[in-house]
Amino acid sequence: MKTIKIVLAIVSISLFIACKVTEKKIVLSPKTYSEISIATGGKWIDGTRGHEEYSGGSFTNVQTLKVPKNHTDHSWYLRYEGPGWESNKIGYRLYLDWRNAIDIFGKVTDSMVLHKVGQDGFDSYHEPQSWGQDILKVGSGLGIGSIGRIVNNKVLHFKEVDSTFATIENSSKKSAVIINYKGWKTADEKIDLTSILSIEPDSRITKHTIQSSKEITGIVTGIVNHKVTYLQKESSNKKWGYIATYGKQTLVPDNLGMAIFYEINTTSDVKKGEFDYLIEFKPTTKSIDFYFLAAWEKESNGIKTQEEFSAYLDGLLRSLNDKNRIE
Repeated sequence: MKTIKIVLAIVSISLFIACKVTEKKIVLSPKTYSEISIATGGKWIDGTRGHEEYSGGSFTNVQTLKVPKNHTDHSWYLRYEGPGWESNKIGYRLYLDWRNAIDIFGKVTDSMVLHKVGQDGFDSYHEPQSWGQDILKVGSGLGIGSIGRIVNNKVLHFKEVDSTFATIENSSKKSAVIINYKGWKTADEKIDLTSILSIEPDSRITKHTIQSSKEITGIVTGIVNHKVTYLQKESSNKKWGYIATYGKQTLVPDNLGMAIFYEINTTSDVKKGEFDYLIEFKPTTKSIDFYFLAAWEKESNGIKTQEEFSAYLDGLLRSLNDKNRIE
């Protein structure tokens, strides 16, 4: 009897160890991540570009941020110039200053990388790194999927805003960046605007939800025009559509596809602007959802031809058309 008890005890311990080993094996690494990182421990000084710059210190991640009044482009206060969000396929960043454009981090790994981007020399990410690099030249455009307002055929960015707040959210299902713009002034009108950017695991796609405090004409999103192949398509029932570009339009340069999917009944026009291909939304105070994505040929198992990219987009369009969501 004593021998049996000893054997049972050994079996129980073995099963316990086996379960722990199995449990450890099935723990998955995060597949999405978002962050915003600010400089601390230094000080603001008069810079060489005609505005204040942050000098010294180190970067610290924060959950929420009210953007300082003296922050602008190239003030070295925000690591890689704003919040970032990524999946195991791709990363994005928003210039959290008057430009308000969205840029792309191309990734050659499925690991989360944003936490180390810009830590080894502020803008080292413009050069090839072990994880990938910044790949999009935004210039004077919107980049991909950011917001502006078109007035007299010119896209106005966020040069006059009373205050801007950023919040980061991370969960097992998605990661998100929430921006609240208070008192965004364009022409003779002022509004509050909420922008929610979220990404899910195993996806290149950012869902962008915007909401304005008042009905206002001219709110647009778009894709910067690098004079490559332009694609546009609507579903047969006129429910969803997309605009897209494909070709050698990276800083490398190599092939990159970019696309925005929009719900047709929320839009008033799709047109070519000065620097971007634009989608203009109808005036509303209701929330508007649209989706944008980038597909870089160097990502792991990436899309490498225009034909593959077009087929990929058409599949996403069918999903939106049939189920009103992307799968």
